[in-house]
Amino acid sequence: MASFESAVRAITVSGASTPRFGFHWQAGKALPLAGRLVLSLLLSVALVFAIEWIARDSATQAGLFFLDPLRPGWTTVGVFFLVFLTLDAVFSRENYGVILIAPLALLPALVSRQKQIFLSDPLYPTDFLFGRQIMELMPVLVKDRPWTAVGILVGAIAALAALAWLVRFAWRRFPVLTRKQRLTRLVVALPLLASFYHIMDYNTFSWVRDRLQVIPMMWDQTENYRHNGFIMAFALNLPMANVTAPGGYMSEAIDKIPTKPLPAGTSHRGKPDVIVLMSESLWDPTRLPQVTLTPDPMPTIREMQSGNVFSPEFGGMTANVEFEALTGFSNAFLPYGSIPYQQYIRNPIPSLATFFRGEGYVSRAVHPFQKWFWNRSAVYKAFGFDDFRSEENLPAMQKRGIFTSDEGLTKEIIRQADQLRDPFFFFTVTLQGHGPYEANRYAKNTIKVEGNLPEVDRKVLATYAQGVKEADDSLKMLMDWAKERDRETIIVLFGDHLPPLNTVYPNTGFMKGLTASRKGPLDQMKVQHETPLVVWSNKTGPVKDIGTISPAFLSYQILKQGGFEHPYYTGFLGNIFDRYPIIDRYMLVDKAGKDMASWARQKTIPPLVRDYRFLQHDMMFGKRFGMERFFPTHASLYEGA
Repeated sequence: MASFESAVRAITVSGASTPRFGFHWQAGKALPLAGRLVLSLLLSVALVFAIEWIARDSATQAGLFFLDPLRPGWTTVGVFFLVFLTLDAVFSRENYGVILIAPLALLPALVSRQKQIFLSDPLYPTDFLFGRQIMELMPVLVKDRPWTAVGILVGAIAALAALAWLVRFAWRRFPVLTRKQRLTRLVVALPLLASFYHIMDYNTFSWVRDRLQVIPMMWDQTENYRHNGFIMAFALNLPMANVTAPGGYMSEAIDKIPTKPLPAGTSHRGKPDVIVLMSESLWDPTRLPQVTLTPDPMPTIREMQSGNVFSPEFGGMTANVEFEALTGFSNAFLPYGSIPYQQYIRNPIPSLATFFRGEGYVSRAVHPFQKWFWNRSAVYKAFGFDDFRSEENLPAMQKRGIFTSDEGLTKEIIRQADQLRDPFFFFTVTLQGHGPYEANRYAKNTIKVEGNLPEVDRKVLATYAQGVKEADDSLKMLMDWAKERDRETIIVLFGDHLPPLNTVYPNTGFMKGLTASRKGPLDQMKVQHETPLVVWSNKTGPVKDIGTISPAFLSYQILKQGGFEHPYYTGFLGNIFDRYPIIDRYMLVDKAGKDMASWARQKTIPPLVRDYRFLQHDMMFGKRFGMERFFPTHASLYEGA
């Protein structure tokens, strides 16, 4: 006990410095040991409280985080205290650590609060992987809220200036630590921080971490951040890119997955051209209660509609929906908050592009924005597309607002298609429907919005509905062109997620908050996550009664409509679809519409879903034991990869 008291005494004894401006920084010499410990503790408490207040947008909730003994409020304070001691020792200045750490901790909390407003999710470590994309969208945000942008800019400049002054002032005025004081701090703080780092791996159980009330809840990030606090939850998410193999995964498990003896290739109708349109934020706005839209903004889509896509996202994260649609794999088997396009697609991955290339098709991706966005350039290459036509190599097209119009993009698709003799597979991501839906984006809105809505919401909805109408008009244009073609042409259209309409949702009574729920009763989840799906052929018309499906089953629907057979996309994936048309992180819905809630947390999951997870892990992270059996085309295209 005496040695511990000696260590604490050594840690808390200050060096000397000369005061200026009449402020006596040498007071640290006379400050009692207990008082200096209390000061350090109070600085840690104040910072953690400020972080939680910002992240939760509630001082009351921040206070409860400390008062609840089953939550790690004081554990977080202890970690900050140790970090402060370490940085004080490194820079040889008393309390210098708080000057350096506070801005680095408060700014992410502020960003997390803003992200929750627009996308419902808190800030994840992987969000920093696409910071450049946020900067590219800044002109849109500035145009939507110019005075807010000016205020943020002025505030940022003032904050940076104040921080620079404070860092310089602290360096010159804070008490200097002696070599012995610095060494003692490091000897005490570093081993404790190292041991804490060791127990933070959520993939393994830790008795100590459990006693400290740090409880990883990776399956429910809302609760994870609520319980553990912003800093602890953020730290727990740092290793989310490290995906571990599911229990039981091995070559024998893959070998036991049954496959139908299906021949690869088309079955009876030659080789149809295939155009898949993932329409940005396409949704049926007539679903909003208490408002009327005149005329119907989507008559073509409504007439041709085959079913709905159950989007795993809301208001953004388009790439996650795209990942499922192109690969036939599911986000439900990946860590919550992960973004496959950013984290996992580093090597060739089986996709619709490799399938169609194996069938002799031209396989092309088209998106009228910059190729680096969502890492698409590298991802499309890994998926096996022949080429990617992006803003950099597309001709100038008509704009609606600041984005390329759906009409202009449709004309470009038609132009490219008319130049090809070989069958083609086009995967196209539109851009016009992207938010925010600022008033007066269009010179003239042809959709009348009636109902008891605030004027701001009315203008937002009018802008969005006009975009839906123009997406609908563009689909009709594409279908009219396809009807004149001799070769069968299959057109698939779907929305990636509901649009970020913000207060339109609660003010119409559509849902209580600004964003959709991540989990809830099936009826509620369908309302908040369904987007329109059209599967249409110029020879046979629309496919009807597909129902509501996860994006991962779009590949099955496309190949089935084209008359193709494939061991994975129509064989294995078809078997899954016949049993479970919706596979989401929080729900597993069978063909009868029965939901198995929290299925991913159960010790045993249905064998068919277990095999699905095995096969996805095998292709994305594993040894690819099932390549030859399930993806023969991919195996031949990337032999040795």
